[in-house]
Amino acid sequence: MFSFLLAPVATHVRQRAGVVVVLLGAAFAAALVVPSVYARGQVAPVNTAAPTIAYPLGIGATLTMTQGTWSNSPTSFTYQWLRCGRDGGAADGTGCTAPSAPTTTPPEVLLEREDAGSTWRARVTATNTTGTGIAVSAATGPVDNLGANLTGCPDVHGTGNVHVSEFSPPARLLVDRRQMTPSVVTRSTQRITLRIHVVACDDRDVIGALVYVTPTPFNQFTHAEQLTNATGWATLTLNRLRAFPATPQQRNLIVFVRASKPGEDPLGGISSRRLVSFPVRL
Repeated sequence: MFSFLLAPVATHVRQRAGVVVVLLGAAFAAALVVPSVYARGQVAPVNTAAPTIAYPLGIGATLTMTQGTWSNSPTSFTYQWLRCGRDGGAADGTGCTAPSAPTTTPPEVLLEREDAGSTWRARVTATNTTGTGIAVSAATGPVDNLGANLTGCPDVHGTGNVHVSEFSPPARLLVDRRQMTPSVVTRSTQRITLRIHVVACDDRDVIGALVYVTPTPFNQFTHAEQLTNATGWATLTLNRLRAFPATPQQRNLIVFVRASKPGEDPLGGISSRRLVSFPVRL
């Protein structure tokens, strides 16, 4: 009976010492092998390229992570930030702490002042129907060693003055006030004294900002350049030239004002420019 059932798929049936030996055909043998191969293919996800972190690392920066690349067809991922010490902790994240629970979408982390000196790793867990795999990114550098404050404002508190050298882009200088003596330009005016006030970052008075002024159209009065003092003011003197008034009907004197950091490109960096107007009565 046994021999009869196998005969259709057997290549040879031999009887040796009372034992029936069946040599199976290739097709049937392959059919028996397939489940074994299929079983071997069902393994947990394996990380083939580690997760990465995008930054600059500065107070106020936002860190983002990628999941890396994985084999064995993960069906879901969870993501978690690891906050580590200055040494970065161990490669698997040992020695680091998780400031929040895992999430199913890549989270962002905003670096705050208390994060100064810390490093960060990203931990990603991949899952399929067979199991899970875990991968941890390389550590970033310490927050206070890479990049500047993203606001460009100095790390100082209060309402006092700050030297212009303490500011960097994207902070910008601002000309917020101006004064002119005399208050009205007349046909007899030979000299104008302008006072320009410069602030930055929450209205902090800026010391040492280079202020340049010139009337426009040109050749009405001379141009001048001065540094702001400890109260944020620069005082500049303009002398009358032959081209003033520009027309007999002139009603305003338009003055171009620029505030910049000495040695920096006056058209870039933290510089700012504006036009201010003063009354003219001829």
